[in-house]
Amino acid sequence: MTQDPFVAHRSLLFTVAYEMLGSAADAEDVVQESWLRWADVDRSLVRDPRSYLIRVVTRQALNRLRTLSRRREEYVGEWLPEPLLTSPDVAEDVELAESVSIAMLTVLETLGPTERAVFVLREVFELPYGEIAEVVGKSAATVRQVARRAREHVAARRPRVRVSRSEQQAVVERFLSALRTGQLRELMEVMAPDVVLVTDGGGVVAAALAPLHGVEVVAPILARAHRLVASFDTTPVWLNGEHAGRIEIDGEPSAISVVVEDGRVTRIYVVRNPRKLTQLDEPSELVR
Repeated sequence: MTQDPFVAHRSLLFTVAYEMLGSAADAEDVVQESWLRWADVDRSLVRDPRSYLIRVVTRQALNRLRTLSRRREEYVGEWLPEPLLTSPDVAEDVELAESVSIAMLTVLETLGPTERAVFVLREVFELPYGEIAEVVGKSAATVRQVARRAREHVAARRPRVRVSRSEQQAVVERFLSALRTGQLRELMEVMAPDVVLVTDGGGVVAAALAPLHGVEVVAPILARAHRLVASFDTTPVWLNGEHAGRIEIDGEPSAISVVVEDGRVTRIYVVRNPRKLTQLDEPSELVR
């Protein structure tokens, strides 16, 4: 019996929805909604199931993204994407790994829903402009203009330098070790002078409500962290296709992702909202 195209492409469809939404829970809901629509389709009329299903998922994700955008305006503090535990295999596809990184998903949050859809479908999944036009309800010429603006917007905000996996791993492990032991000098050495710390507690747990800037501010705060709780530990893990860390604070998990440039940490993303930490035990399969 031939495998249903939806089942065959399910991981791909989840990846599309996740890149659109930055939330695994919402991505799963979109995939389920898309399955219901696929179940009613006359398969004999679908020439390219992969492209067709991507279009269905994107339309559903766009609808949800417009709703979520209003909710996120009311979110307490900084909103960060939901981190996913991934296998090292995701990093083998360098472009995919970059597109699902916490840093990139945070940049994509600054795009409007249509711009985000166009960018993801074109730059990550390489769909033709004509197909993207069908999804977003605009002409192919307009989609080309939207794609250009989105690329420029993302290019101005993404990390300037792409580092090797070995350099990312070395800096992350050094950073996590200094964080675990509260070594102020080591933290200051491993972080760039203009480092930025962004924390997401969602109003549920303690977190800074706005980004913190500069190593003179960030390093002392991180150095004190392990002294303020009964137990504090850090573990290197793969999150969103790159080396990152899991922190256990009094037995409760947090996720930490960093941007590395020129051998130093330039941005730190810490997700503490427990509602966003449900995907840290079982690796998610991300493909394109």
